[in-house]
Amino acid sequence: MERSFRFLACLACVVPTGSCVRTKRETTGSLLSTDVHSAPAQRWSMQVPAEVCAEVGDAAVLPCTFTHPHRHYDGPLTAIWRVGEPYAGPQVFRCTAARGSELCQTALSLHGRFRLLGNPRRNDLSLRVERLALADDGRYFCRVEFAGDVHDRFESRHGVRLRVSAAPHIINISVLPGPTHAFRALCTAEGEPPPVLSWSGPALGNGSLSVPGQGHGHQVTAELPALTHDGRYTCAAANSLGHAEASVYLFRFRGGAGGTPAIALLLGALGFKALLLLGFLAAGAARRRQEHSVTQDTPPRPQAQESNYENLSQMNPQGPLAAMCPPGGVPRPLAATCAP
Repeated sequence: MERSFRFLACLACVVPTGSCVRTKRETTGSLLSTDVHSAPAQRWSMQVPAEVCAEVGDAAVLPCTFTHPHRHYDGPLTAIWRVGEPYAGPQVFRCTAARGSELCQTALSLHGRFRLLGNPRRNDLSLRVERLALADDGRYFCRVEFAGDVHDRFESRHGVRLRVSAAPHIINISVLPGPTHAFRALCTAEGEPPPVLSWSGPALGNGSLSVPGQGHGHQVTAELPALTHDGRYTCAAANSLGHAEASVYLFRFRGGAGGTPAIALLLGALGFKALLLLGFLAAGAARRRQEHSVTQDTPPRPQAQESNYENLSQMNPQGPLAAMCPPGGVPRPLAATCAP
C-alpha cells in the first residue's frame, strides 16, 4: 500500500496539471525525395509543445526538435518558422547553413525579434521571441529543409500555440453626442484575457455598472448611453492580471441669467480677450514708431572737419603771399619764403 502511494505521488510530480507547456510528437513515414535503395534508420518526426504561455513585454521560447531518416547529413539546410497556418502561413524567421557548417545565418527575422536558439545540425530548431506583444499571440510552425543530394523537408502540421497574456490597458475613452441632444460615453480597453468593463459616475450614484462589451480580438468596447448628469465618469477594466481606470468629464452648456445663452457669454469673453490683445499690439506698434521718430529728429553730432593744408609758396613761388584761415579761426598770414 505504501509503495503504491509513493508511485502515485511520483507520477503527480512528473505530470503537473494545468501546465501551459505540453509536448506532442508528429511523425510520418513518407519522404518527399529519398533514395529507394537506402534503408532509413528512423522516420521524420518533430516534437513541439502544444502551448507556450508568456506575458506582454517578456520573451518566449518555442521549442522544436526533429529526427530525420538519414544516418548522417552534413549538406546545406534551411530552418523556417511560420505563423498562422502550416505550409502557407507568412514566415517570421528563416536561416540557412552551408555544407559542413553549424552556423545558421539569419536571412529573415520579423522586426528583429526572432532568433534561433537551437542548432539545426543537432536537430534543434528552437526559437526565441523577444519583446512580446498581443499581436504575437497565435500558432507557430517549424520547418526544416535539406538540400544538395537529399532534398528532404518536414514541417510541423499542428504547430505550437503561443498564448500572450496582458493586464488591462484603456486605449480610448470619450463622450460623444447622441440622438435628441443626449450624450453617450465610450470606453475601449485591451488585454488578455479580454477585460470586463464597468462604469461609475453621477448618473449611477455611488455604485458602478458592469456593461457588456463588444469584443474584437484582444479589445473590448463598452458604451454608457444617455448621460443625464454632468460630472466625472470613470471606466474600469479588469482581468485576472490586473486593473486599469480612466475618466472623462461631461459639462453641458446651459442658458445664463436673463435667458442669455452660455455660448453667447463664452463668445463675448473670447471677443473681449481678442480686443485686449489687439490693444496691446497697437500700443507696442505706436511705441516703436515714436522711438523711431525721436531717433530721426535728433541732429547728428558734429564731426571734426578734415582739411588739407597746401604749401602755396611751393605751388606758386612767384605769386603774392596769401592768407589761410584754419577752420573756425581768424586769417593769419603765411610766412614768406625767400629764395636763396
